[in-house]
Amino acid sequence: MDGGDGASSGGSRFKLYDQLELQEFQDKYVIKSIESPNQGFSIGRRDGNVEPLTGDDTCSLNPSKVSTIYGVVGTIRLVAGTYVLVITSRKEVGTFLGFPIFKVMSMTFLSCNEALKFSSSQEKQDEAYFRTLLRTVESTPGLYYSYEADITLNLQRRYKLAEGWMTKPIWKQADPRFVWNRNLLEDLIESKLDGFIIPILQGNILTFQSVQLNLKSSHATISLLSRRCTRRLGTRMWRRGANLEGDTANFIETEQLFELEGFRSSLLQIRGSIPLLWEQIVDLSYKPRLRIINHEQTSNVVERHFHDLLQRYRETVAVDLTDKHGDEGELSAAYAAEMQKLRDVRYVSFDFHHYNGNANFDNLNVLYDQISEDFEKQGYFLVDMEGNILEEQKGVIRVNCIDCLDRTNVTQSFLAEKSLNVQLQRFEVFTSSECISMFPEEYGKFRTLWAEQGDEISLEYAGTNALKGDLIRYGKQTVAGLIKDGMSAISRYYLNNFHDGVRQDAMDLISGHYTVNRNSPSPFRLNGFESLSYLPVASALIVGGLTLTSFTLQNAGRSAQQFMSSVIWAGVTAGVMAVVKVNGRQFCSRPRLCGLL
Repeated sequence: MDGGDGASSGGSRFKLYDQLELQEFQDKYVIKSIESPNQGFSIGRRDGNVEPLTGDDTCSLNPSKVSTIYGVVGTIRLVAGTYVLVITSRKEVGTFLGFPIFKVMSMTFLSCNEALKFSSSQEKQDEAYFRTLLRTVESTPGLYYSYEADITLNLQRRYKLAEGWMTKPIWKQADPRFVWNRNLLEDLIESKLDGFIIPILQGNILTFQSVQLNLKSSHATISLLSRRCTRRLGTRMWRRGANLEGDTANFIETEQLFELEGFRSSLLQIRGSIPLLWEQIVDLSYKPRLRIINHEQTSNVVERHFHDLLQRYRETVAVDLTDKHGDEGELSAAYAAEMQKLRDVRYVSFDFHHYNGNANFDNLNVLYDQISEDFEKQGYFLVDMEGNILEEQKGVIRVNCIDCLDRTNVTQSFLAEKSLNVQLQRFEVFTSSECISMFPEEYGKFRTLWAEQGDEISLEYAGTNALKGDLIRYGKQTVAGLIKDGMSAISRYYLNNFHDGVRQDAMDLISGHYTVNRNSPSPFRLNGFESLSYLPVASALIVGGLTLTSFTLQNAGRSAQQFMSSVIWAGVTAGVMAVVKVNGRQFCSRPRLCGLL
């Protein structure tokens, strides 16, 4: 392999440059490989143009600052400038097929916006808001990558690729569905900087945890990888259901990897929002109403979604965990009606809250009895130490609730445990009557692994840790868990109502769902009513009104004037509260860049 394309490992597998030197000059940034200083590129600070370094690129001037970075995530062009996102710190968190995996600990944008000084007032305002979105992007949690392996592909797909696939640049190996920074890589790809192009996975690998299991005399390793799809990337309340192409919100492929004495196995499960057109717009209420969007394309949307799953995962069983009453019941009924039109997908409805109302984890066996035949027939993927394929997974279980978080986490961990027991019995670590729950220490590690994975997935979509984590960790609800769930629920309410509009804009910008066009009207001029600026005023009036009403009520018996003051303040407070309630949506943080679909 040509060293100009990337560092090589063993002469066959492609490897990225893993430590870079960032040199800052007055007119440009220069990024070089520390290992191979002649390999690198420059980025103009005035125009953001990317230029590979050549042998003639020697500069007599000393850089104003030199620092070490660990990767270039990509570039993005805004109204008046280009911004380069770089990794400033990392943490090694484990291995994937023997190759180190790193978690992004911090990132920063480098500004190439000298042209901003020549921009109009409105353009400067727009650029300022876009830059606040970039600061939100810098703090994105759950980003993972590898310099030596593509971690977007599950084990079964990797082993079935054509010979020589792993010698390609890593970005060419990757599944584009799961590359978080795909939209940011265009300038680097165009400049053929393959050795610097890192596919970043966020939500794509939300968790990369490994635990050692000491079972009898056997030593095994179990890992979880969760890959978030970027096609309908977003926050909990602003990305629900599907778009017209059939892509669903919070779609995640979770892979449980098991390694024992040179053998490797993989179990895939997927989750995703109910693939109908529906919304749940925040309006200051704790649980906003669900609304199904009546659209002539609804049946086609459902068909497109499952056609894609059948092509990728083969046989699919759709497990719906939603309630069968209220708004959820209406949505579930509409989903069931659409699923009856599909011949190749089995739909199973299981009211999780009805069967597990007393937090009884064992009641999931009722669900398992309905799907066990399909689940066991689908099996798992298995290869031996020589790489020979012994078993293939022949299908997948697709699980959903409303958020595809808490109930889904519990159910997927339950199915993963069932599969793990089957695998351990096949390897003759367990007898046919033994299971991992008989080994308390190792069972605790397994459950903790799944609980932490659920927390990471929830953090990215909802902004908080998962609820019902105790059901996974301990098989029952605890008092401490109830308190933790209560705090998480309050945090979700605050974030969903007053923060997620900005987060959604940041995700739409970074994923390319919104493209900045200098010649288009400002997306912010269209919003004549700036809701958040009114919220503090309304809140102050309500709190002040309640305080004055309480104070005057204490003295109401002393005179008619005090009584009338109490009535007036109570009326004002009630009036403000009524206005806020009726216009609840207007007081919430709303995305400005893209529509719901």
